[in-house]
Amino acid sequence: MKNKRIKKKKSTPTSTRNYLNHLSSCKRSTPASTRNNWNQFVSCKRSQEEIVGFALIIIIVAVILLIFLGFYLRAPQKEIIESYEIESFIQSFLQYTSDCESNLEFLPVKNLIFACYENQRCLGEKDSCDVLNSTLDGILKQSWQIEGDRPVKGYNLKITAGNNTIYSIAQGNMTNNYKGGFQDFSRSGNLFEIIFTAYY
Repeated sequence: MKNKRIKKKKSTPTSTRNYLNHLSSCKRSTPASTRNNWNQFVSCKRSQEEIVGFALIIIIVAVILLIFLGFYLRAPQKEIIESYEIESFIQSFLQYTSDCESNLEFLPVKNLIFACYENQRCLGEKDSCDVLNSTLDGILKQSWQIEGDRPVKGYNLKITAGNNTIYSIAQGNMTNNYKGGFQDFSRSGNLFEIIFTAYY
């Protein structure tokens, strides 16, 4: 019976196997340090893109605000004084009760104007024109304050009967911006006119 020889496979030395395994692992995977550096690079790039995008948004918003501001400054501003305020003021002070007392009542300013024109005197020998002047001066100072940074810069009130001036006052600065009101009425054939102008 013949003896069969069994050929033994040549074994690879341990050191050689270790070297091959190391090469194989290097081909299959990227070192951790390299991956970390790559992730940091991608993260930094994204952050830079976000900052640039945010800056662009701020610039766009600023441009839009400047455009709106330009339109606002060019648009006509609302009048500080409306015409109806002037008319209401004239009607109000004509009905204001003065300190001039007649036999029947304390005269409203409208009747006091008539009394002044006719050189009448109040009870207590007060001159009706003096009472009219002091009354209107007080009303104007209270209603149209022009000191400091007030929107109204000045005013002018004139009351006439024909060619006769019963009351006239001008206070403050007469600017190019103004609103005016007019009121007239008659008594005993005489035409009375009131002109009030407020400057702003």
